Amino acid sequence: MVKNKEFKVGLFAAGALVLLYFGFNFLKGIDFFSTTNKYYVVYDNIDQLAVSNPVLINGFAVGRVSRIAILQQKQNKVLVELMIDSEIVLSDSTKAILNSDFLGGKSILLSIGKGTRTLLAKDTLQAEVAKGMLDLLSETATPVADNLQTTLRKFNVLLDNLTKSSQQLDAIFAKLQTTPDLVNKTLITANGKVEDLSVSFKSVAENLNGSLNELKPTLANFKTFSDSLKRLELNQTVTEAKKAVTKLSETFDKISSGNGTLNKLITEDSLYVNLNTLLRNLDSLAVHFDNNPKHFLAPLGKSKRKIERDRRKEEEEKAKLKK
Repeated sequence: MVKNKEFKVGLFAAGALVLLYFGFNFLKGIDFFSTTNKYYVVYDNIDQLAVSNPVLINGFAVGRVSRIAILQQKQNKVLVELMIDSEIVLSDSTKAILNSDFLGGKSILLSIGKGTRTLLAKDTLQAEVAKGMLDLLSETATPVADNLQTTLRKFNVLLDNLTKSSQQLDAIFAKLQTTPDLVNKTLITANGKVEDLSVSFKSVAENLNGSLNELKPTLANFKTFSDSLKRLELNQTVTEAKKAVTKLSETFDKISSGNGTLNKLITEDSLYVNLNTLLRNLDSLAVHFDNNPKHFLAPLGKSKRKIERDRRKEEEEKAKLKK
């Protein structure tokens, strides 16, 4: 009976240990009733990633970290072994992203893309590290810090300019304090010069008045002389005009008396008649020359008979054309 009790206690203890082992591993994410495939990822730094941390796809657990090893022959890089459900098909473009949540928990996120081939068990995935909260804060804070530095530099330049402006204003106020004294001195000097100028102007006016009084007789004499000169010139002009009118009257009397060639040209039309006859003859000659240039331009010319013969031929041709 004692042996049976001991055997039962031992069997119960062994069963409890087995259950404890399986239960512990189940809580760690190990599923003893599903088939898995091993895959490997190589990281430069795993940031305290531990065995049994989950492997997720879109927040769903599809595996766990089964082993972590250091690769001293490859610059101390870290090899991470992943146990992933065999139902999950991975391609050569799949990335294993090392992720960290807000409380510091670690996990590996699988990003499955369209690849050229399907990965087999024990193939190596592409490694990538997700940006943490500190990295995001540093990226966001960097532009703000740069803008703040730029603003501070501009503010320093503004303060320097204000300092220079205040110094310039102090110099201007210092000069303004001496300006009233200079203005008073200038007014005193100008007042003395104005008094001297008024005295000089008074003396010049008196001298000018005396000169004008002396010039009055001379101006009166000059006026009398100019009036006499105008009368003299007008009398000479009238006399010469009378002489010209007298000569012109004598000339018209001679023309109207009938003596001289000019009277004949005006009263007789013989010159007009002769000129008119001459112009008609010249016109007839020009027409004949235009119609019969051979009568004038032949080497020996043509006789009067030949000219008349040519005229008769021309008249006969004209008469035929009219018929």
